[in-house]
Amino acid sequence: MERRHFLRISAAGAAWLAAPLSASAAETPKEIRLDYAYYSPPSLVLKKFGWLEEDLKPSGSSVKWVLSQGSNRALEYLNSDSIDFGSTAGLAALLARANGNPVKAVYVYSRPEWTALAVGKDSTINSVKELKGKKIAATKGTDPYLFLLRALHENGLNKSDVEILHLQHPDGRIALEQKRVDAWAGLDPHLAASQLEAGSRLIYRNVNFNTYGFLNVSESFAAKYPDDVKRVIRAYERARAWIIKNPDETARLIAEEAKLSLPVAQLQLKRNDFSNPLIGNEHATALRAAAPILIDEELVKSGTNLNETITALIEPGFAKSVIRPA
Repeated sequence: MERRHFLRISAAGAAWLAAPLSASAAETPKEIRLDYAYYSPPSLVLKKFGWLEEDLKPSGSSVKWVLSQGSNRALEYLNSDSIDFGSTAGLAALLARANGNPVKAVYVYSRPEWTALAVGKDSTINSVKELKGKKIAATKGTDPYLFLLRALHENGLNKSDVEILHLQHPDGRIALEQKRVDAWAGLDPHLAASQLEAGSRLIYRNVNFNTYGFLNVSESFAAKYPDDVKRVIRAYERARAWIIKNPDETARLIAEEAKLSLPVAQLQLKRNDFSNPLIGNEHATALRAAAPILIDEELVKSGTNLNETITALIEPGFAKSVIRPA
């Protein structure tokens, strides 16, 4: 996690001030609904400062913010038309798209190392192989859950070799610290808090098994309001640039919003790389490397063409039209 190059930024990273949207743009919806999530620092910054509300004010449109506790919740909200934009892990978005949730990934809000396998401070478990026959907490449909499955496979195990308790991220932390489970596939900031406040230990880390943070939009919204997709991305770019310039203030904001101690928020922030927001081939390649787990564990329907699904999921055009190249 110390390997994350938080302060690395290209010329493109600071160039959120792309050309303004056309004054003759198509109609804007009366309300744009976005999620915010403690695992997505840009969403917290954007909600705090109201830059999107400010941009939409002349059009008479408003903004509604909805809290997502995990990728699974964000994707449920998108699928039920409760939000227009949702923050998720890349592999979780692919799983949802493969199972019929019509979302488009249009932006990368961070490259995180936000998940790892943790055990309690007094645990004698030190490796993934020692988890055979043990109880593990994870949130189904999220990056930590898929991270767990990939870690098991890499060590010659599968989900039938362990007992997975499907708990939301905060509840997984509690279960680990109360010794109701032997291990937990954790997610920041809960994971960072458990490490610093309860002494939980990380027994398996793999940054390549952490898929990117995707900002997704419902396919119907993107088709009807393409200029507003660009508007949201432009606002996210403003938030991303602010984070890179103001890491200390960002950590304080995360601590305040998520009710965390400042050291926990700082640790979470260090595990994020905000340098490349342009979604594209890099992210498609990462998903192709991760996709076999979805088939191996029968998480998608038999015969699903995941390469085609990845192509359908990732839509780089909106971001490319807003973010200037390096």
